[in-house]
Amino acid sequence: MVREQIIARGIKDERVIQALEKVPRHNFVPKKYLNSAYDDSPLPIGAGQTISQPYMVALMSQCLQLKEKETVLEIGTGSGYQTAILAELANYVYSLERVMSLAKSAEKILKNSGYRNLQIKAADGTMGWPEYAPYKGIIVTAAAPAIPKPLLEQLDVEGRLVMPIGGGFNQILTVVNKHKNKIEVENVCGCVFVPLVGKYA
Repeated sequence: MVREQIIARGIKDERVIQALEKVPRHNFVPKKYLNSAYDDSPLPIGAGQTISQPYMVALMSQCLQLKEKETVLEIGTGSGYQTAILAELANYVYSLERVMSLAKSAEKILKNSGYRNLQIKAADGTMGWPEYAPYKGIIVTAAAPAIPKPLLEQLDVEGRLVMPIGGGFNQILTVVNKHKNKIEVENVCGCVFVPLVGKYA
């Protein structure tokens, strides 16, 4: 998977590549989809949600440019796979999931996998997690027409936010760089994610 779907498609961050090699994706996939666990495609995980394709997980992780010392906020825990990758790359990960059953399932898998540098809460992700802000990295694994205001406020100066912007099949993976006096926005590529749900979606 890593050689053919990640490296061959241009992912160059060595730490991201190592994380993808280390984290077994099949641990985060429902049993009936185990034979497809390493395909380059999203898979259903229940509650109308999906586990993102490996390449998109790698690309979004690379876009954060993590160096291991950061505190990261993830919106949309889902299966917990992206959370595990982030836990390999950052100092600590706070992850929000609006569906209680998914939050509990992901938390169990991640704890059984030995991760201790993360915390999961069932809540409206568009509100962020102000208690532990600011965050050097914020990743949103669902699409919205615009960046939720609370997330931008909780992003630290010189921090990076990565999320799909748009609706339906017209979404753009977007990177936001927050500086002291300005915001820089970079469009990365087209993508398709489930819609973000919440007060600021």
